[in-house]
Amino acid sequence: MSISPDQATWFSSTFDQLVANVGLAIRGKEKVIRLALTCMLSEGHLLLEDNPGTGKTVLAKALAATVQGTHHRIQFTPDLLPSDLIGVTVYDQHKQTFEFHKGPIFATVVLADEINRASPKTQSALLEVMEESRVTVDGEPHPVGRPFMVIATQNPIEQAGTYRLPEAQLDRFLMKTSVGYPDLAVAVELMAQAANRDRAADVRPVIAAQAVSQMASFANQVHVDEAVLQYVGTLAEESRRHTHVKLGLSMRGCLAFIRAAKTWALSQGREYVIPDDIKELAIPVMGHRLILNAEAQFSGVSVERVIDDLLASIAAPADRVR
Repeated sequence: MSISPDQATWFSSTFDQLVANVGLAIRGKEKVIRLALTCMLSEGHLLLEDNPGTGKTVLAKALAATVQGTHHRIQFTPDLLPSDLIGVTVYDQHKQTFEFHKGPIFATVVLADEINRASPKTQSALLEVMEESRVTVDGEPHPVGRPFMVIATQNPIEQAGTYRLPEAQLDRFLMKTSVGYPDLAVAVELMAQAANRDRAADVRPVIAAQAVSQMASFANQVHVDEAVLQYVGTLAEESRRHTHVKLGLSMRGCLAFIRAAKTWALSQGREYVIPDDIKELAIPVMGHRLILNAEAQFSGVSVERVIDDLLASIAAPADRVR
């Protein structure tokens, strides 16, 4: 079953409304908002590597408010236990039964702040929730519900005492990007509104949380031509052969690429994916999945440069593939 032009138009219009609504809280960052919403509607998770004070918490809260969902922020620290994250079973003496008390992971949008500061054991507990959309306590599964999205953050300037995320866990994030500092005009505007300490609190819902699942279902129906599939597959193969790369794009990464490209195409009002969608998403989807070898890192080669080399060296199929 394929999506109709009318459904594509509705999706694109609604997507633009969501972007504009989140933009009321986080100004001048339309591209980042579009990537975050693409992540949510692709039922994926987002990794933000950014400096402190750039609006990561505001982004998460505004996303949750826009889809009439819930939001929890979890500060990851070395002493954070898995039970602090997912919850715990407690014995109720009055009822004489065990009851599960949910942890903060049960929310529509969960901000895992400075995820690399938690121990590997706690990181792995988060990994199960991201992959399975449920937690398991005392052998009992507890679904976290839909929609569900983890926005994890890493601070790039303070690495002392942190636990580096393993490649397998990085691969679970659909995209990686950064918010970055605002330009001068936006910075002046924000400073003029310094009395408003919580801009996300002013964000009102645009759609109900249940509509997110409907939009995700529409995105799944977007057509991807075999030529585009071959293009992504070739990018993956060449990334593994690249002279500067130790670990290339995995099969999970290829699947993530296609899921994200479907949503991105539909947000543009198209019911089919074109090669430009792949190029637009290449760095957010591939950037955290490619691991450079020691020689490349020592020489100052960046992952972005490697991705640009790959895109330049591999011929894209015809632009309009339907």
